[in-house]
Amino acid sequence: MRFFKLVSVLLLTFSFQTFALDRSAIAETAEDVTPLLNGQNIPNATLRTADGSPVSLKALMMQKPSIILFYRGGWCPYCNRQLAGLKDIEKDLVDMGYQVLAISPESPSRLQEQKLETEFAVTLLSDESLQAIKGFGIGFYVPAETKSKYKNNWNIQLTDEAGSDRAVLPAPAVFIADKTGLIKFQYVNPNFKVRPSSELLLQAAKRSL
Repeated sequence: MRFFKLVSVLLLTFSFQTFALDRSAIAETAEDVTPLLNGQNIPNATLRTADGSPVSLKALMMQKPSIILFYRGGWCPYCNRQLAGLKDIEKDLVDMGYQVLAISPESPSRLQEQKLETEFAVTLLSDESLQAIKGFGIGFYVPAETKSKYKNNWNIQLTDEAGSDRAVLPAPAVFIADKTGLIKFQYVNPNFKVRPSSELLLQAAKRSL
């Protein structure tokens, strides 16, 4: 009997180890990302504001419940359309006490340019070091040919992982979390052309309070 109990414990331990996820690892493709799930806590990360000042993500989130939006960059038309759509629900979100944090791997200088084009109260944050993108488990490597195409055709300089020449992008994602950092809602889609509607986010924000 004692033998079977020991075997059961060993099998259970093996199962947990087998299915443990290293979310900080960059995935090879967008389809392979392993994002944080509802009920988990957001990681801390040092980001930079559009003027280059460092800021703690957790310190920001302690102020208000937050809608955290990861986007590819100001050069992405799908991202810009998503940000523009939030304008329609801005008043509702503010009335509910939310802040919107939009995080991309772009540099603070590029965010400064984008900030001038943003017409509503969203805080643009640079994750050029990829800390948050790794911590949330949504980073993936961009194929070398795609990186070259973006650079040569549109002069888009993607962010490389430190110590590597491999570019990294986040799978577009939205997380809603309370002031303690507990995730109440998440949406991640490897297809960068598909984004949640503003109405869906509004309903999710209401249910997450």
